[in-house]
Amino acid sequence: MLTQTKKIIHDLGDGLILRHASPEDADALSQFNGEIHAEDEADKERLAAWTRDLLTRPHPTLNPSDFTIIEEAATGRIVSSLNLIPQMWSYEGIEFGVGRPELVGTLPEYRGRGLVRIQFDEIHQWCAERGYMVQAITGIPYFYRQFGYEMALDLAGRRYGYEEHVPKLNQGEEEKYTFRLATDVDLAFIAEIYNHAIQGQAIACVLTPAIFKYELDGQNQIYRNLMFVIEDKSGERLGYFQHRDHLGATGLTVNWYELKNDVSWLDVTPSVVRYAWNKGKEYEKRDGKACTSFCFMLGAEHPAYEALGNNLPYYSEPYAWYLRVSDLPGFLNHIKPVLEKRLAESIAPGHSREIKIGFYRGGLRFVIEHGHIRTIEAWKSALNDEGDIAFPGLTFLQILFGYRSYEELHYAFPDCWCDHRDVRVLINILFPKKISNVFGIA
Repeated sequence: MLTQTKKIIHDLGDGLILRHASPEDADALSQFNGEIHAEDEADKERLAAWTRDLLTRPHPTLNPSDFTIIEEAATGRIVSSLNLIPQMWSYEGIEFGVGRPELVGTLPEYRGRGLVRIQFDEIHQWCAERGYMVQAITGIPYFYRQFGYEMALDLAGRRYGYEEHVPKLNQGEEEKYTFRLATDVDLAFIAEIYNHAIQGQAIACVLTPAIFKYELDGQNQIYRNLMFVIEDKSGERLGYFQHRDHLGATGLTVNWYELKNDVSWLDVTPSVVRYAWNKGKEYEKRDGKACTSFCFMLGAEHPAYEALGNNLPYYSEPYAWYLRVSDLPGFLNHIKPVLEKRLAESIAPGHSREIKIGFYRGGLRFVIEHGHIRTIEAWKSALNDEGDIAFPGLTFLQILFGYRSYEELHYAFPDCWCDHRDVRVLINILFPKKISNVFGIA
């Protein structure tokens, strides 16, 4: 039944209300998410633990009221829910706020009634009020396109090996490196290594020591990442890596791994592989689940892949983040220093040109004067002016976030066109295809 502690957002009619969650919802919402999202019993336990932690433990960015719940007013039964996890990302060093929707689910008997759309409309309004310029979500194919999202950024990307690919120590040889669980004193070091690693990426999630602290000991071990520091025999810290405290589909997955910039990947990575394989076999005995592989989930490209070469022969291509940008001119003006830097370092420094980008139902107008972008504003084509280049639907987001090149979009979409050679060159300069491996806050 409805109590005074429940903060109603809207009465939806038909016996349903939309409200904020509170810690009092931990039991019911944990059970709901476990039932709705889990693939098996172990997954159900992890999802329930994650939900409970978000509602009852201190989180570096989320409050319990960042969950929405739609419930039956008469019974209090939860029929649909989601949450918004605030975070900061960067576009080649320029930070911008991101709202990450997660744990989106509805009871089967209530699907098809627009309940998810109602909640997305609500959290999109929160994002606008809080200044989160982008929304980002992971999820099933197509679904979030309905709410203004486009698949526009690599998500994960894995490479696998099997027992025969584990580098062997020579007879009498000992490991040169040791791995220990990180502690509070390592957090600043880990943050420094992380910040160096993301410098070469177009898009990255900004992680502070406080967020690493949360990952270290603020989450339930059922689903959290275990964080390890890599040391040499003298005790010098060389890098770190992370993995879950359970096996994936076929083995243990290392989902973050970075080294200091003066440390050889060729030297250290074989030891990390041997650790991952041996730890996976330990989990096999502990959990009664077969471990037949080791895996690095480090994006489309990573130095570890290069270091291992043929010892990582199996490839699982990245999936994609769904991204939403409600105010494109606003976001582009926010990242304008990056765009001007790209121009300055290109074959067209000091160039001047107006570029009209059409989206068929809208568009953008750029004015470049002597290498400086003077204007980025909304624009709409007319019968006698279709612009200089066009991107159908939300496909411009793919080029904006470095996910696809203009040539790839033109190949895939015949209605992605450009009538001017110089515009095509400038678009490729302003929005080059670049690698990203975003590990968002959860």
